[in-house]
Order: sequence, then structure tokens, then C-alpha cells
Amino acid sequence: MSRELIVLVVGAMAVYALVLGAHALRRRLGLAPFYALLGGLTAVMSWVSDAGVKVEVSGLTFRTGSAVFYTALLLGVFAIYVFDGPRATRGAIATIVAISALTPLLAAGLLFQSHLAGLPPSPFVPLPDLRLNAASVLTSVVDLLFLAVAWELLGDPRRQVRLWLRLLLTLLGVMTLDVILFHTLAFAGRPGYLAQLAGTLVSRGLVALFTFPFLYLYVRDQNRRLGGGFEHRPILAIVGQVAEMRRELDHAQREIERRVLAERQNQDLFDQLQQALTEVKTLRGILPICVHCKKIRDQKGYLRQVETYMSRHPEAEFSHGICPDCARELYPGLKSDEPPEG
Repeated sequence: MSRELIVLVVGAMAVYALVLGAHALRRRLGLAPFYALLGGLTAVMSWVSDAGVKVEVSGLTFRTGSAVFYTALLLGVFAIYVFDGPRATRGAIATIVAISALTPLLAAGLLFQSHLAGLPPSPFVPLPDLRLNAASVLTSVVDLLFLAVAWELLGDPRRQVRLWLRLLLTLLGVMTLDVILFHTLAFAGRPGYLAQLAGTLVSRGLVALFTFPFLYLYVRDQNRRLGGGFEHRPILAIVGQVAEMRRELDHAQREIERRVLAERQNQDLFDQLQQALTEVKTLRGILPICVHCKKIRDQKGYLRQVETYMSRHPEAEFSHGICPDCARELYPGLKSDEPPEG
């Protein structure tokens, strides 16, 4: 193994670990540092790609910009989409696309400034290729959108695709699309286009196989730490608000159900309190009952038949007395201030 290939492999492993490690810290630090890292790697990728840094191994060409830095960006977007959803992923894609577009413009500005100052072009500022950079920006957008679509398509519960196969097929699909689209946009019509395309397909396939264990171990570890399975979203959730709208509607429905239940419980409690208050008022004190005719004087002073009162207030307690009618009948000379029978 050549020294250049060893450096490429070690560098790729370090950058992959850096991206996935930064994503793992998002719950402590938030997503801002992760976005900043993606932006920095995008700038380095554009710089290295314009400089044409590459490694030749057994007739295969491994471009540092795509094999190391762009693959790391794919891993980062993959992780943020799987665990943080379409909204966070759109932020990552916007960061990558914006930096991809601004970096060659910055390089062109620096070179133009050197020209105006009469200085020779700096070897550290590569001359940007407009066609290559435009192809890179467009391909990046399509790749990252395709990544989300392929992940959801393979994640359909009806297909029952195992996690490792789902990850591998998604990664291979994105790599293949990237090579075909980028080379077609950047090099179609130039000599050796087809041979270069075929060779790059092989090299990027090897990169995908090399990258897969990093992605698989990270996704499995994060899923175990966070608990639960993977959310199955609409296939085009990454390009619209479908997933957010569905979650918001589900949340609103749950909130309405919670409030209706709380209102029902409050009403039941209110009814129970009303009933308890009525019973307390009913049972407060001892009710007089006539020892002769058995009529009862209620709280309003009216005399009721015992059967009528008991049917309404079975918990009441009684004391013995005598009603005015019975007092007049039994004790004609006794004056009574009792209210009349009602």
C-alpha cells in the first residue's frame, strides 16, 4: 500500500469520525457547531477539488475532494436526516449548497485581487472551474435529496428491509447517482469521459463499502441510545412541509383530546362537589318528625310525608317532635308557632 493511499485512508477515517462525533454532541451543543463543521468541510472540499488533489492506485483514481470530504458530508446529512428530521436536514443542505457556491466566488475574487495588485497567482488559491463548480452544486442538491428519498423508500414497513441493507443500498445509490450526474454535467463531451466515468464508479463503490461500517455502527449506536425505531416519513418529506404538518396536526389533535378529557374530568368533579354539597346541606342538623302522624319538617319549614322525604333523602337522620296539626288535635290548649303544612 502506497504512502499516499495510507494518508488518504487515515485522513478519511479522521474526517468521518469528526463529522459523526460532532453530530453525536448536538444534544449538548445544539446543531450550530455541526452546521459550521459542514460548512468548513464544504469549503475544503471545493478548494481541494479545484486543486485536483487525487491518489492513483492500481489504475483507479481516488479524488480527495469526493472520497474524503464529500463522503463525510453525505454521512453528516445522512445522520441528521435519520435522527433530526427534514427541517434540520434542509438547514444542513442549505449550508452545504451556500458554501459550495460561495467558495469558488471567493477564490475568483482573491485571484482577481492578486491580478490587480500585479502579483502572481497564489498556488494556495486554485483557479475555479465554473462548469465543474456549477455541476458540484447541482449534484450536491440532487444527491442529498435522493438520500432522504431512498432512505424512506427502503424503510417502508411493507418491505421489511434490514437496517444494514437499508443503509448500504442508500449509500451505494447516492454514490452512484453522484458519479453519473456530476461527471455528466462536468465532463460530458470531453475526451475520455466514458472511461473516466467507469473508473470513478468503481472507485466510489469502494469508497461506499469503506464508509458503510462507520455509518452502520453510528446509526445503530445512536438508535440504541435514543431508544425506539426509526420514524417512517413521507418519501418527499425532505422537499416539503408534509412531515411537519402531519406532526403538528397530530400534536394539535392530542392537545384537543387532552383538553376535552380534562374538561370532562372537571365537569365530573364539579358534579360530584355539587352532589356532596347538596348532601351536606341535607344532612346538616337533625330533622324533626312528628311522633303522631309521622310528617317531617324540612329545611324550609314545610311538612312532608315521610315516604316522600325518604325517597329524596335516604341518608337523613330524624328526631321526634309533634307537628302543629297533631298538637292542635292532641293538645287543644297548646299554642304553636310552627308554619302551616305545605
